[in-house]
Amino acid sequence: EATLDLAERRRIRSAIRELQRQELEQDEETLASKRFRPERSSHRQDDKENWPQSRHLEEEQQAALAALSEQLKAITSVEELTKLLRAAGEYEERKLIRAAIRKLRAEEIE
Repeated sequence: EATLDLAERRRIRSAIRELQRQELEQDEETLASKRFRPERSSHRQDDKENWPQSRHLEEEQQAALAALSEQLKAITSVEELTKLLRAAGEYEERKLIRAAIRKLRAEEIE
């Protein structure tokens, strides 16, 4: 509806601004409560049954990476390392192989 009374228009605009301000404050409070929500103490606490198994798998993976690292030290050909890189499935394995390739190339340059 249209009104010609300027005082009434001011009251309406003021009420609209107040509603918008309240809505913004509510949105900010909602965001703040989500942003600073206390984190769970540990993701492992959620899955206590699988924790020993996952810890065992992690230890196995670390042992396998250590063995791979020793194997890579013995390889002196970039071509062999490239073949290993293409055959590797895990990210950490590829990371180690790429590092070995970079090291060999740096030694060749020197």
